[in-house]
Amino acid sequence: MKTTNPKLKIATTSLAGCFGCHMSFLDMDERLATLLEHVEFNRSPLTDIKHCAPCDIGLIEGGVCNAENVHVLQEFRANCKILVAIGACAINGGVPAMRNYFDLRECMETVYLNGTGVVNPQIPSDVELPQLLDKVYPLNEVVHVDYYLPGCPPSADEFLKLFNDLLNGKTPTPAEHSLHYD
Repeated sequence: MKTTNPKLKIATTSLAGCFGCHMSFLDMDERLATLLEHVEFNRSPLTDIKHCAPCDIGLIEGGVCNAENVHVLQEFRANCKILVAIGACAINGGVPAMRNYFDLRECMETVYLNGTGVVNPQIPSDVELPQLLDKVYPLNEVVHVDYYLPGCPPSADEFLKLFNDLLNGKTPTPAEHSLHYD
């Protein structure tokens, strides 16, 4: 990694997903230490900071499935010069968006009232629970996204390539092998 720029501030967060993209990010292992010579982390699982301060690059995984996700995403976008949608859930809703083919009420009844092994049938209703949206949305349907890093999850090498491109002022492009259909 060659760069003469000052350290870039990076923030990460996760919405509706499995947190697999963050785990893949951490799979950079010792290369993460080299990356830290060029960047500093604002909000991330490494820092446990809950709100995003102004930063250069924001990495966000997961789709948007509830009112809290919308709030977090909008706050995150407002504080990031560059926003990168990480993984299938952020890009197209991923596995959480499978519920988009069904009526939300029907999904809730199937899981909480009629599900196998349900002992105390009731649909959760508490002010502490975020209001579910009618469907799971990809990030770009809620805010402007600058770049996309596809995969489920993208590999540590793909994260490293993204950072190399951004640190060197290049437009990030996904590795050709990461664009495939299974």
